[in-house]
Amino acid sequence: MNEDKFRREETDGSEDVYSKVVRAGKRTYFFDVKSTRNGDLFLTITESRKRMNSDGTSRFEKNKIYLYKEDFDKYADGLNEVMEFVKKNKPDYFEQNDSCVTPTEESLSIDEEFDRL
Repeated sequence: MNEDKFRREETDGSEDVYSKVVRAGKRTYFFDVKSTRNGDLFLTITESRKRMNSDGTSRFEKNKIYLYKEDFDKYADGLNEVMEFVKKNKPDYFEQNDSCVTPTEESLSIDEEFDRL
């Protein structure tokens, strides 16, 4: 991908450094590493889900988490712990699922995908 896609200035003064899009069924997750004005990195995790309105039109519902450098290790430790618990108790959850769609070379850029939402 073109590096310009990862160096976009945000309206809050942060700058995109790196992004990863994960499509998971009806949900899309955006993992965005951003840089503050003083060079610190932080992570935003955005979940986007398509919802249907009662009139038949659709909308996207987004939920966002901001994760700051002082919490990276604690967050990773907690996530790893609960994932190990689930793997131990429900290993079938981690079997390869053929219904997942993987992005192709023709996929939209991360910025285009997010703007579409």
